[in-house]
Amino acid sequence: MAGIHHDWGTAPYLEIHELQQRLVAARADDKIPNLLLTGEHPHVITLGRKTPKGGAYDERFDVVQVERGGEATYHGPGQIVAYPIIHLTQSRKDLHRFQRDLEEVGLRTLTDFGLEGERREGLTGVWIDGRKVQSLGIAVRRWVTWHGLALNVATDLEPFRTFNPCGLDGGVMISMSEAAGRPLDIADVKARLVAHASELLPGGPFETGDLPD
Repeated sequence: MAGIHHDWGTAPYLEIHELQQRLVAARADDKIPNLLLTGEHPHVITLGRKTPKGGAYDERFDVVQVERGGEATYHGPGQIVAYPIIHLTQSRKDLHRFQRDLEEVGLRTLTDFGLEGERREGLTGVWIDGRKVQSLGIAVRRWVTWHGLALNVATDLEPFRTFNPCGLDGGVMISMSEAAGRPLDIADVKARLVAHASELLPGGPFETGDLPD
């Protein structure tokens, strides 16, 4: 059965976090199909499980502690976030492979816009000439994935420089538009990202539609 792709547009992080929790429980109970959620968040900094204690963050931004792996990162306008709610079957209970699949989604999306991405040894995410364009951090509950990836398309990178995203210097972040030297349309990028997710992720293909009741 095909999965469902649902785009929420722009919504606060905590609202979508609560939605993910409900959907993960429903997917674990096999009440709904696999899902791919996409959209954007207003300005927020999220702290993954590996974030060092005692960090200082800009008071302009809400700060939320979350269950995903990794350290702190920023979400904001111009950045696509994609949250796969996928039940990993017996043959695909491999979280390392799942993370590599999420990176491959980003790498292929960059290629579609004339950009050459890369992986970096010992680090997660997708990079362009040594600068990070896609971050990822996942969580799993009853073998259902949630959280996911964040791809900077036309993101204002200044907020990253107010802390150490993923434990790195904030200046390491880049957007696709900056790398391309031209503005890129977020809807066009999202369409290609969803297409590649449908090809690569174990829950695909994903057909665009409304969330199940």
